[in-house]
Amino acid sequence: MNKQDFNDGLLGFLDASVTPFHATQNMAAMFHNAGFIELHEDEKWNLKAGEKYYVTRNDSSIIAFTYPKEHKDYLMVGAHTDSPNLKLKPDPVIKEYGVVKFGVESYGGLLLNPWFDRDLSLAGRVSYLDTNDNIQTQLINVQKKIALIPSLAIHLDDKANKDRTVNKQTDICPILTTNDDFDFDEFLLWQLEKVGIKNVKELYTHELSFYDTQKASYLGLRDDFITSARLDNLLSCYVGMLAICSVPEEKAMLFIASDHEEVGSESTSGAGGTFLENTLRRLFNDYEDYVAMTQRSLMISADNAHAIHPNYPSKHDSKHAPLINRGVVIKINANQRYASNANTVAQFMKVASELNEPLQKFVTRSDMGCGSTIGPITAARIGIDTLDVGLPTYAMHSIRESAGSDDAYSLYKILLGFAF
Repeated sequence: MNKQDFNDGLLGFLDASVTPFHATQNMAAMFHNAGFIELHEDEKWNLKAGEKYYVTRNDSSIIAFTYPKEHKDYLMVGAHTDSPNLKLKPDPVIKEYGVVKFGVESYGGLLLNPWFDRDLSLAGRVSYLDTNDNIQTQLINVQKKIALIPSLAIHLDDKANKDRTVNKQTDICPILTTNDDFDFDEFLLWQLEKVGIKNVKELYTHELSFYDTQKASYLGLRDDFITSARLDNLLSCYVGMLAICSVPEEKAMLFIASDHEEVGSESTSGAGGTFLENTLRRLFNDYEDYVAMTQRSLMISADNAHAIHPNYPSKHDSKHAPLINRGVVIKINANQRYASNANTVAQFMKVASELNEPLQKFVTRSDMGCGSTIGPITAARIGIDTLDVGLPTYAMHSIRESAGSDDAYSLYKILLGFAF
């Protein structure tokens, strides 16, 4: 696969994966088409050597793995499916001042200001009781531009360009319509009917998020950048997904994309849960073999890295300031906010060097806080040597982020370098 095909596919994946549920659904479809066999956690597994498999949890996390006849020292790649966004409250409808608007919660460390004056749509998961009295769930994606959060005019806020703050309760409620007759249940039933669901006896609940309808695209005089919502961390999901689909069955590789990283990973479908551990344990009949595998394997935690901002260079350590399109970033932190150590860094550097792929290193300024990833969580829970890497990104946690058009493809080649 060349870089152009890789990036074109990335743009399509970004546009289609508007929530963690949709991202997981799209990856599951990709694995199915690539010959992976679907497993279910509530059923007994009868794994056959030489096959490859995938399994999901909560519709929002997914694991895919090969199951070779020999050599089960795994290269594992970890990413996360969730991104900061505005989530609908359970009873969201607010009718006042001539409009209907929705009450929302801010999910994750959201950069709020860029959400104003965007064309927004809504997507996620709906639970309902069907006419046979069975509980069902269904993914929906409105797709239509249905809402916006208008800015307050400069005439009414003369300090807007000096010290603007955003109140998460009152300032970011998306406006949908001026029709006072709007009924939320009718709206959900309409969306379910659009995807062929007509046997709804009772609506129960929903997990819905707003998203920006602007499509992912190339940007720059030479298409230098890829700009989109949810680059953190669908960029890594796409790389890991394509990597494991590209390796032969005799190579031991596993890919996991977990939900809830942006809020701490402490959930059944997050990296702090049992999903990966349970899956790995089921690959080995003997506990001794399982432990030995964890000590011989490597986890590469792939998440986005802060590229140095050309207008705010003082926010970076000058010796560890990643540049866009200058290679994958190795992320290091003395306080174990990243899981990289000398051994795992050396393994990654060796493969990259053999492929002539450039690398960079990121260390946050010593006087600033450092974010974290699934890397340290996975390393602690599984006991596996782990490395944190990332792709240089501008405006992380904004409604629209930007990354280089070279860097994701470079990570893809390095991951394949471990397998071949």
